[in-house]
Amino acid sequence: MFNNKYRTIEKATSNGVNKLIVVLGQTSSGKSEMAVKLAEKFKAEIISADSRQVYKGMDIGTGKVTKKEMKDIPHYLLDVVSPKTTFTVVQYRKLALKAINLIFKKNKTPIICGGTAFYIKALIDGILIPEVKPDWQLRSKLEELSTKELFKKLKKIDPRRAKTIEKQNRRRLIRAIEIVIKTKNPVPLLDKSPLPYPVLIIGIKKSSKELKILIKKRLLKRLKQGMVDEVKKLRASGVSWKRLDDFGLEYRYIARHLKSGLPYAEMIELIQKESEHFAKRQMTWFKRDKRIHWVKNYKEAEKLTKKFLN
Repeated sequence: MFNNKYRTIEKATSNGVNKLIVVLGQTSSGKSEMAVKLAEKFKAEIISADSRQVYKGMDIGTGKVTKKEMKDIPHYLLDVVSPKTTFTVVQYRKLALKAINLIFKKNKTPIICGGTAFYIKALIDGILIPEVKPDWQLRSKLEELSTKELFKKLKKIDPRRAKTIEKQNRRRLIRAIEIVIKTKNPVPLLDKSPLPYPVLIIGIKKSSKELKILIKKRLLKRLKQGMVDEVKKLRASGVSWKRLDDFGLEYRYIARHLKSGLPYAEMIELIQKESEHFAKRQMTWFKRDKRIHWVKNYKEAEKLTKKFLN
């Protein structure tokens, strides 16, 4: 049912002319700005591929593009759900396909922009994840385990999935364990139904030194914009401390600063350190995909896009 439904959508959006562009890169690399420039130049609209920007009220901490920065370019899949709810890659793919279809109907080009590699791969390669309903009681028990313990548990019950999963990603570890326990089978090999039209994948390349400077600059800017107050508002709206911790990076350490008295200076240091580690993990994912055309600046991206669309 799932496979047929989405193959129908994909077929409907392809007429032999439609093309899709992906702009990806590490955190702080300037993806949003580049995507907007390309959209202005090539009559395109943008679909976010960020696993945290789908949540309402998480704006500063996720680096969500502002109305001013959008420059009147329509953006999709921002502010989709409450941060108190769970949003899956299955839901992302479903909404992204609808957005692509809508953009094609406008005779425009979709630009997928973001740094969540799993979202991007699930969309363009058509990875279809088995739909297993959440078991909140089971998840609650699993939440009590450390990340290391979760990985050890998954490795025991599904060694094949353990080889490919991100060891530090608690949400994916819990979800994988949940699928195995609920289905009484290993996580199935992912079915694939790739998008039927040409895709250009542009990656923004920054040196480690340059990226560290950009991460620091962005972090200080976000703190000045009121990132701590944003976390306070999320907490006041009913988002649990545990949930904030699960969102990682800025939200994790600001939450610990507010709840447990983590010193402000140490909070900044930890966010910087974790952001750098996160950027390395992102690049590990991206390096696996040999289709990515790495660029150093907008000029190179524009040249690639022009050639691809003509």
